[in-house]
Amino acid sequence: MTVAPDQRASRPYDELSVSDLAFWSKSAEEREETFKALRRERPLSWQPPLEGALMPPQNEGVWVATSHELITEISKNPDIFCSGQGFQFEEVPDEILFTAGSFLGMDAPRHGSMRRLVSAAFTPKQVAKIHDQIKDQSKRIVDELLQTKEGDFVTAVSKRLPMWTIYEMVGLDDPEKREQAAHHADGMVSWAYEEVAGGREPIQVLGEALFSLMAMGMELAAERRAHPKNDLWTNLVQVEVDGTKLTDEEIGSFFVLLSVAGNDTTRNSISLTTRALQQFPDQRDLLLQDFDGRIATAIEEFVRWVSPVMTFRRTVTQDTTLGGFDLKAGEWVAMIYSSGNRDEKVFDRPEVFDITRNPNPHVGFGGGGPHYCMGNFVAKMQLREIFDQLLHRAPTLRLGEPEYLTGNFVRAVKTMPYNL
Repeated sequence: MTVAPDQRASRPYDELSVSDLAFWSKSAEEREETFKALRRERPLSWQPPLEGALMPPQNEGVWVATSHELITEISKNPDIFCSGQGFQFEEVPDEILFTAGSFLGMDAPRHGSMRRLVSAAFTPKQVAKIHDQIKDQSKRIVDELLQTKEGDFVTAVSKRLPMWTIYEMVGLDDPEKREQAAHHADGMVSWAYEEVAGGREPIQVLGEALFSLMAMGMELAAERRAHPKNDLWTNLVQVEVDGTKLTDEEIGSFFVLLSVAGNDTTRNSISLTTRALQQFPDQRDLLLQDFDGRIATAIEEFVRWVSPVMTFRRTVTQDTTLGGFDLKAGEWVAMIYSSGNRDEKVFDRPEVFDITRNPNPHVGFGGGGPHYCMGNFVAKMQLREIFDQLLHRAPTLRLGEPEYLTGNFVRAVKTMPYNL
């Protein structure tokens, strides 16, 4: 649903714009100066249509929430601020939205049913197996890091762990298929970049990557139905809640979600946390003094500090009031998680990286409500195990300056040199 332009034509845009990609090409520190001003003076602002590369905007503007309070309010009221009409900043064709979003792009009641089914597949035995796999993967990745001595940290460490975890977790054993899946997962998040697009239109790159991953997920489901194994995908095929099972299309869509969301967020959290621990050696030393006692609290600060997913958006389902403004049904509301995680009203000295920060009500996994990240426990396992290995076994690791990809969704590091 889109609100008619005449309902909004007289509404002026905010003088501090966060809508164009030039803004998102700035450093996180430069963006924070704008967010800080918006949080202080107008935590809900009316902004120009959000700039993207897939298709022209179909709306006249978007509400942008920058405060922790408003992000939480939006997240916890899905009946008023829904996800089923899109969750990214820019316009996305409906067929791509449905396939790529899995339950991220669903509303009640189907959303709750889907989450219950997927959650039921993560049995205690399966979770323990996943943790053992992550421990082994982290050790072997650092083994190779210590042998190579220098290179690109993203390629050598950050990218490898989440992709390895995901594809071992689902039982994708064929190395060639793993490489194909990783390639398509990159296409899902890097379709706007010429080195990935190779002369193709962004929508073509995204479509090819999306439907290739979807097909792989469905093919794997068919294999597990015929030949069950001790893995997550077998559980997904077999699980049943209240007489309902997942369809092949839903399982395929979940494979897309795992390949993209489970990869990109953890990849960038590893890269940027490793850099933060180098920039703040006192925090690194503090963590090493009592790793087992401090790592759980530290991980929450890792996520707050990095804010790997910077934005999500919702669609207003009915006329309502938010932050003192009247919002119309059909309007978009964008949540800036990276701003909410620096909110001075919630965090003491938010500009300080503090691994002992407690409590730490960050919105790095979402602002609460039914769409809170259900894979957060896997991400925390990965962060715990990879930093256990890096901090204890690679004390001389040094990183160079990261090269970022420009975008308004994920805070993505393209490359970052390292040496030992």
